[in-house]
Amino acid sequence: MFSFEAKVVTKQGSVSQRFPVKRMYNLGSATREASVAVHHQEEVARAGVTIALHIPAPRIYPIDAFAMTTEDSIGVHGLRTSGEVEIVLVMTDRLYVGVGSDHTDRDLERGSIVWSKQVNPNILAPTLWDFEEIAGHWDDCVMRSRVDGRLYQDVGVNAFLSPHDILKIMKERVPGLPARDFVIFCSTIVALDKELGFGQRWQFEMEDPVLGRKISHTYQVEQLFDEIAEPYRVPLVTGKL
Repeated sequence: MFSFEAKVVTKQGSVSQRFPVKRMYNLGSATREASVAVHHQEEVARAGVTIALHIPAPRIYPIDAFAMTTEDSIGVHGLRTSGEVEIVLVMTDRLYVGVGSDHTDRDLERGSIVWSKQVNPNILAPTLWDFEEIAGHWDDCVMRSRVDGRLYQDVGVNAFLSPHDILKIMKERVPGLPARDFVIFCSTIVALDKELGFGQRWQFEMEDPVLGRKISHTYQVEQLFDEIAEPYRVPLVTGKL
């Protein structure tokens, strides 16, 4: 079984802990107000992506747990991949929250959203908070992302369904949901300039202004084909996506 190590930070201090993961899910349009999700839907639609709007939101994309990392670099194929900041829920015998980036191949996404999310990893900042410790002021927390130093997204977590509401929906819609040891990436919002961003250096963070603490992570995007001399690079696409 896949597992990852993260630092759990509480009011009492911090401790490193290993988390087994049986299953991972990426959500789409998990916002409290449908109008908030529409802007991101329009953003990806301009890139040629078709969303299954006939499926009730939030839409659930099951992803194998191997497609998650806490590392500071990822390898990709092609220049049109991009991250997006998201709340991350980690369920064990209790609920932990963190922040991550759902890094997506935007060309592949035109043919299949779920395949595009499987082929590039979800990046999780290796620090988590005990949700019950911050539940009373959860809506005060904010998330941001940057690409190559430019502020890309800036949003309060109160734009999204609460962690407890997301878990309730998952239990209703996913009969095979494990009782524990699963991870949920909880969808995103439109970029500040309403256009998908591309770059090499991605940063994302979640800030708790009440307790005065922050989770942040940075990762580099490496082009795997750059390792191979150009005359010997196989075609990236050999058929129709």
